[in-house]
Amino acid sequence: MPKQEGLLYVVATPIGNLGDITLRALEVLKQVDLVAAEDTRLTGNLLKHFGIAAKLISVREHNEQAGALKIIEALHAGLSVALVTDAGTPAVSDPGARAVAAVRAAGLRVVPIPGANAAVTALSASGLAAPHFLFYGFLPAKTGERRAALEALKTLPYALVFYEAPHRITDTVADLTAILGDEREIVLARELTKTFEQIQVCALSEASAWLSSDTNHQRGEFVLIVSGATTPADAGAGERALKILLKELPASQAAKLAAQISGEKKNALYALALKLREHE
Repeated sequence: MPKQEGLLYVVATPIGNLGDITLRALEVLKQVDLVAAEDTRLTGNLLKHFGIAAKLISVREHNEQAGALKIIEALHAGLSVALVTDAGTPAVSDPGARAVAAVRAAGLRVVPIPGANAAVTALSASGLAAPHFLFYGFLPAKTGERRAALEALKTLPYALVFYEAPHRITDTVADLTAILGDEREIVLARELTKTFEQIQVCALSEASAWLSSDTNHQRGEFVLIVSGATTPADAGAGERALKILLKELPASQAAKLAAQISGEKKNALYALALKLREHE
């Protein structure tokens, strides 16, 4: 009887606080034959913290293709492998996608073990009422390329989610402000789940000043979330809708519906509704 082929587990690990690891992730890391890690030293420390002894192999950005071949060879031999990155979910702005693609192309099974993700963590604590978001990840390191990328994103009506390193944070925020404009809201989330976690919400016009007000504000890994572009309201659309709705509805309800239809401010439309009622 041929030997059963192994499974590749794509395992999310904590982004800071080790207590965020899932019970399922711990169970898998204890059971697998190999752990394919972005940095074997960092992952070794994680495993040691939880009392897990495992054989580690290196699968990082610069050797991912060769690492994928090692994983496939192990899986064909019936061994199980866990793929991890330094923090968070593999293949999401981290190495892993090419290895996973190679394993799938070889006809082998890939099992996701979900867990911590910095982008979703920041979104959950941002308070932005954005029904849709676009996860971009890291912007280009060079100013010209970064600004060109932002130009392509500036008209999108979705919250924009970026990752950024501390040595580029001030330049990136300056470019966000220059290209996207002063009035948009930005969330600067640094050191998420760690001791010095900080989440600042402000207008883009205020972000650079906040960063420069304390050198600690520029430390740690960042998630940046910028509110989406707003579609300019059709001039007069709110008043037109309001006049129709006032024929059938009370002023407050008519103003609320007209605001939803036109995108204009409800309070302003309510004040207009009262004036229109006065002249009936």
